[in-house]
Amino acid sequence: DIGSIQQHRFDKVSELLGPTKATVTQINSDTQHNVIPDLCEYVVDVRTNELYTNEEVADLLNDLIEGTVTPRSTRLNSSKMDLDHPVLQAAQRLHIDLVGSPTLSDQALMKFPTIKMGPGDSPRSHTADEFIYLSEIEEGISAYIKLLQEIKIN
Repeated sequence: DIGSIQQHRFDKVSELLGPTKATVTQINSDTQHNVIPDLCEYVVDVRTNELYTNEEVADLLNDLIEGTVTPRSTRLNSSKMDLDHPVLQAAQRLHIDLVGSPTLSDQALMKFPTIKMGPGDSPRSHTADEFIYLSEIEEGISAYIKLLQEIKIN
């Protein structure tokens, strides 16, 4: 089952967020060294794109494996903003790169169009040595101001 999940490729690939990914991140079974365990539980970290709901991914994975997928929660789905939204139009006029984020944030709880924007280098976030330079914070503040001014002007 773990191998099937690790090797599975989801058909629907988002232009912005890329493919949905499922990665086994924890495995637990018995601790006795000379006994075959009767149970193995594992955690699958799933990063959905806006083309799948969490329920759809759980169903797809359940169909793929012999075991049973039991989601911790399905309430935090991926989000997307239409490319013709005034905020994205302003960002494009300012030549701000539009990229997707595979990370989860409070954005998933917002029931209105949102963007995720911030200073720093995204690959450094959520790592053991996460950090941000003061110059990146300053550049971020400047970018926020320019974006807000561009939206207001148009």
